[in-house]
Amino acid sequence: MPQPAVVTLKRRHPLGRANMLAVFGPGLVVMLADTDVGSIITAGQSGVQWGYQLLALQLVLIPILYMVQELTVRLGIFTGRGHGELIRDSFGPVWAWISVGGLAVATAGALLTELSGVAGVGELYGVPRALSLAMAAAALLAVVLTGSYRRVERVAMIVGLFELAFFVVAWKAHPDLAEMAAGAARIPISNPEYLYLAAANIGAVIMPWMVFYQQSAVADKGLEPAHYAAARLDTGLGAILTQMVMAAVLIATAATIGAAHSTTSLETVGQMSDALTPFLGEGTGRLVFGLGVLGAGMVAAIVASLALAWGMGEVTGYRYSLEYHPLEARWFYGIYAACVIGGAVLVAASPNLVALNVGVEVMNAFLLPIVLGFLVALAIKALPPEHRLRGWYRWVVIFVATVTSALGVYGGVSGAGVF
Repeated sequence: MPQPAVVTLKRRHPLGRANMLAVFGPGLVVMLADTDVGSIITAGQSGVQWGYQLLALQLVLIPILYMVQELTVRLGIFTGRGHGELIRDSFGPVWAWISVGGLAVATAGALLTELSGVAGVGELYGVPRALSLAMAAAALLAVVLTGSYRRVERVAMIVGLFELAFFVVAWKAHPDLAEMAAGAARIPISNPEYLYLAAANIGAVIMPWMVFYQQSAVADKGLEPAHYAAARLDTGLGAILTQMVMAAVLIATAATIGAAHSTTSLETVGQMSDALTPFLGEGTGRLVFGLGVLGAGMVAAIVASLALAWGMGEVTGYRYSLEYHPLEARWFYGIYAACVIGGAVLVAASPNLVALNVGVEVMNAFLLPIVLGFLVALAIKALPPEHRLRGWYRWVVIFVATVTSALGVYGGVSGAGVF
């Protein structure tokens, strides 16, 4: 394999100040991917089992998500390097491999959930799992192998916007606002099942591949210090959007399945669809729900696979940029293709269990100490002095990262024996 000394990133031409709208993309794409199939199912399971009692957590996670991803923007813009490359240069290759190892585990889990969701949507329409997965894999390969970063970004944004369908589902479910407020205020903090789902929700919001993707995307897109304010706005809007989608899914399931069957538990994506679609009519409801899940699964599969391809390139030194032709960056495109094809093959032979999706999100929560630890350390050490974390904000970030990691791990451990 190539040595780390190879110069790997092919820089884009800088974006001009007059093209500030062109800055938008990495934040929105990664946030749309954040509301992936596993996240949607976790939010749905939360609404079914606990009504609105996990709704407040979705809102609390908005500033935390922004705080985490804003650091990736800052690192990408002011160093011009990806996350794995910075870890390698700042802390050495061993720590870089530990970090990218966690990324590989998280990516494998993500692809399992994304493609199982896509297969589940196909099954709603009677499409055999093998066929829907083959079509999805072909589309994912075509998007990346035939386009530049900007084209991939645009396709991902368009596909991801299908997730807005969940707002329609939540509205049509006619939730009781007073009941929603009362439920959100009840937090059974001592219940291990509640803690387990809380950990899953935290893991569904802050994932290793998001950190790797956004920092590398910012660098690959060629964003510079002049674009920092717009890039932060891009990230802030994305953080609000993704958590509103999560809240919409939770509200819809709490107002429908949870209200009618308070002790039930979801088993498949199809079960969610069957319970929610009567509020929109069977045909329309199935289409709206299917588009939401399909958009979530496809955009997250692109982002997670690219994150691993970028991360591996940053650690090993092979060429890693969407601005290279596939023949110029064989390892980069090869790892992306292996992720997509391998994920499709695994899902084709696996059941589509909700418990598996929730478990993947809890696994992400267990990885938080590594992910947030490296991110904060880089923001303190690797940035130019004027842009490093300092003063009161540094201590706020350290406190929030520590508490978030501790809650995720504690909730996962507390509830693990229950499931």
